Order: sequence, then C-alpha cells, then structure tokens
Amino acid sequence: MIHPIEAESHRILGARVDLSHLGPGSRAVVERVIHASADPEYATSMRVDDAVVDAGVCAVRAGAPVVCDVEMVQHGIHGIHVECHLPETGGDAGTTRSALGMRAAAACHPAGAIVVVGCAPTALDEVVGLAECGAFAPALVVGLPVGFVGAAESKARLHASGVPALSNVGEKGGSAVAAAAVNALVRLSVDPPEGNAS
Repeated sequence: MIHPIEAESHRILGARVDLSHLGPGSRAVVERVIHASADPEYATSMRVDDAVVDAGVCAVRAGAPVVCDVEMVQHGIHGIHVECHLPETGGDAGTTRSALGMRAAAACHPAGAIVVVGCAPTALDEVVGLAECGAFAPALVVGLPVGFVGAAESKARLHASGVPALSNVGEKGGSAVAAAAVNALVRLSVDPPEGNAS
C-alpha cells in the first residue's frame, strides 16, 4: 500500500511533469528518479527505454548479482541483496578506490550482473573500460554518477559503448537517484505496469 505522502508526491509530479512520451517501464523508472530527487529535469535528461528496463527487470527476477560503487548506493536499494566491493584503502593519482571496487566486482561477477554507479565517475569509466576489453559483461549498468568533474563524460562513454544502460545526460545524478532507479526495477519485477508484458 502506498503511503499518503508518496501518493500526494506522485500526484504533484503528474501535474508538473509530462511523461507521456515514455513507455510504461521507462515512465516508472523516471517517475521514481524524479520522486527521489524532486528534479523534473530528469524527465528529459534520462536515457532509458522499455527494452533496457525489461532487461533489468528480468535480471532482478533471475536473481542476478547487484554490485554498486559506494555504500550510500548499497544502503539505498531495497528488496534485493547488493554488494559493494569498495576497498577500505587504495587508489592513487592513477586510479580511485571506486574504480578498484569495480575491478573487484568484475572479477567476482564477470557476466550477468546489474552494476549500479551513483557516486564516482571513475567507477563508471572503469566499468566501461572493462566491458570494452571483454572483462566485464553486465546485464545492465545503471550509470548515474554525479559531479562537475567527469560525470557527464563518463555517461557519454557509457552511452557510446553499447553496454545495456540506464543513465542520464549531464552532471546530475547521485546515490539517491541511482538507488531510486534500481528500486523502480525491483518494484516492476513484482508489479509490472499496465501495458507492459514484463
């Protein structure tokens, strides 16, 4: 049952933002992201389609491993087990702890994982690089890192890579937004929207 505050939030969202151009699965994801961020810009900046959403929902239903870049993302995702391989130490001028964490995640789950990046552009760059060299084959990458340095560029590389992805364009993103997108997939896995065969 939806809490009255959430219901009112969705009513306000529906009055302010037109998502009619999106398919049912994509609309559910974008609604959840906007609800979590109170930022209607995601209605136009998100890069998502129903085929990608369906792939993510199928992966959730199949029990695919879910790995993320930072603990804030891990703790924001509900209803499924999420791993965070972020090392306590490490990283230097040539790499970062979050990139090392993605290397560890790829070593543990080289194929079929749902990869969630909500903080570190370097983590998303590492995922794309590993995928391009054949060392990582995720079922889906939720790529929503945030920041003025590297976030927009890492998402552009993700979009160009051909890796199945749910992302956005620009500097905005963050742990709450990435977690919200995955929570939408989890919800869709048990309660698909009308008009969607997922």
